[in-house]
Amino acid sequence: MRKEFKPDAWLYPMPVLMIGSYDEEGNANLMNAAWGGISNDTQISICISDYHKTTKNILASKAFTVSVGTADTVARCDYVGIASGNVVKDKVEKAGFTPFRSGKVNAPLFRELPFTLECELVAYYEDEPRLVGEIVGISVDEEILSDGKVDAVKLKPISFDPVNNRYLLLGEFVADAFIIGKKLI
Repeated sequence: MRKEFKPDAWLYPMPVLMIGSYDEEGNANLMNAAWGGISNDTQISICISDYHKTTKNILASKAFTVSVGTADTVARCDYVGIASGNVVKDKVEKAGFTPFRSGKVNAPLFRELPFTLECELVAYYEDEPRLVGEIVGISVDEEILSDGKVDAVKLKPISFDPVNNRYLLLGEFVADAFIIGKKLI
């Protein structure tokens, strides 16, 4: 038996996207956003309202970074999602994140977030509201690599559970993609 629910923003897994930007004075900002994902081979789309300081920063600088929230940084990631950059000017510092400049775009990376997409602004659709970025680089801390590849177990990415308002750990191996299905051919 199945139960019906009204339409809502439910999807599993829902990524915990940490969006980094610089304001007009060059101060690093970071926010937590859940509604987003890869939308083209080298593009990411994120739903983000125009009242966020992050949106204003990105529209001015034309660049941003997108890191993956991790189990090791879950409290910090949650905090920068709760605290508004429009109100709490030093929220990055209060959260204990250490920003440093990206070598590819005018946006910050954060030492504590080991996997980051470096993006240039493609478009912002105010009526949706949706941000689209071109991924021009991917910065990965070597500590999360195994055999030269990103190791999800070492990364410890978290996802947002929109039904129960909690964070879940991802990373358990289930099967090899593009191989397991061959059993049915």
